[in-house]
Amino acid sequence: MIAARANRVWVQAPGSDGLFPAGETGRESREQKMPIVTIQQGPRGVEQKRELVEKVTAAFVEALAVPAESVYVWIQEYQPENWGAAGKLTADR
Repeated sequence: MIAARANRVWVQAPGSDGLFPAGETGRESREQKMPIVTIQQGPRGVEQKRELVEKVTAAFVEALAVPAESVYVWIQEYQPENWGAAGKLTADR
C-alpha cells in the first residue's frame, strides 16, 4: 500500500502492520525492502500498461533506492459500470 500524507510518501511493507515513511519499513534495515504498488484504473491497452509499470518502477527505484527487481506493480482494471465519481456512475457520463 502507498499513501501520500503531509507531503511525504508512506508505504506498507509486506508483512508489516502499518504505514511507514518511504525508505523505512519498521523492520530491521538488513531486510530487503519490497514495495508493492497497486493501481486501480479503467481499462487501458497493454502497451500503456507496460509503460506505466516501467515508469512506476523507475520512480520507486529513484525514491526508495531499491532494486527494480524488488518493486511489484499490480494493476486492477474496472469497467465504467463498476465505478463512479462526483456522484455519477462513470458509464453514465
